[in-house]
Amino acid sequence: MFTDQDLAVMDSIIKRYPRSRSAIMPLLHYAQSKAGYVTNEGIELIAKLLTIETAEVSAVATFYTQYKRKPVGEYHVGVCTNTLCAVMGGDAIFAGLKEHLGIENDGVTADGKVSLEHIECNAACDYAPVVMANWEFYDNQTVQSSKDLVDSMRQGNPIPPTRGPKSLPTWKENSAVLAGINDGRANEGVQAGEPTLLGLKLAKEGK
Repeated sequence: MFTDQDLAVMDSIIKRYPRSRSAIMPLLHYAQSKAGYVTNEGIELIAKLLTIETAEVSAVATFYTQYKRKPVGEYHVGVCTNTLCAVMGGDAIFAGLKEHLGIENDGVTADGKVSLEHIECNAACDYAPVVMANWEFYDNQTVQSSKDLVDSMRQGNPIPPTRGPKSLPTWKENSAVLAGINDGRANEGVQAGEPTLLGLKLAKEGK
């Protein structure tokens, strides 16, 4: 599955670090960008490139929830149900999406377009309740807006994120970004919205 070009990219990732084993996490993201999840082949290759045991790479791949060990959807949807998002409607959104899509937590729709995950805090409490898709933000969601969001994904024309890129990258595309591959879109769209900047504004006004 990994081409000579992939090996060259992986080598360039390793060379970023004084200690090669520090490249485990970006290499896992890159491997995930190829298959859509971290395969055994990917783990074995990373271990070989870093001259470490496969168990060491597997330990990282299974510890962090950003890495998936089985296929997910082209658009992986995460619903925050931590305290603030939950009381603002996160639990209802998660339940509504499970029913709407006909899948449970960590499930994938039959067309392979959408997968669903219950996730922990997104560090975006000022926009609760928050839904993420491929790690991009969808703020101030409702049950209906979340259903509209996943429907747009299944139709092949996903609604743009609230903040960040002007259109939603696929799961594989954003996995490559997390590996450090520049997609040229870092400055697209809204970066910090008004609720996030409100405290700074009040501080400048001396309130």
